Amino acid sequence: MYLGKIVECSTTENIFYGNAFHPYTKALMGSVPILDKKLRRERILLTGNVPDPANPPGGCSFHPRCPYAKEICSQEEPELRDISGGHLVACHLVVSP
Repeated sequence: MYLGKIVECSTTENIFYGNAFHPYTKALMGSVPILDKKLRRERILLTGNVPDPANPPGGCSFHPRCPYAKEICSQEEPELRDISGGHLVACHLVVSP
């Protein structure tokens, strides 16, 4: 969840073992300490501040902090869609695997 909205929903295995697709989920998972160097993930550093939940930005609420944001992200709120067998993601930039 980001600002009270679901951005990704899948099995624990998908999220925790490298199949996260939303940039916020990837950033969260990349911040989890992992001792085994073979299992480490890419670390995505988020910049900026969390927007005010009472006055969220237009479009995707994560776009002001997203390192991959495009123009559409600030204009249209992405729908939560099934990208693969019940794996739901709300992101304009995610393409089905």
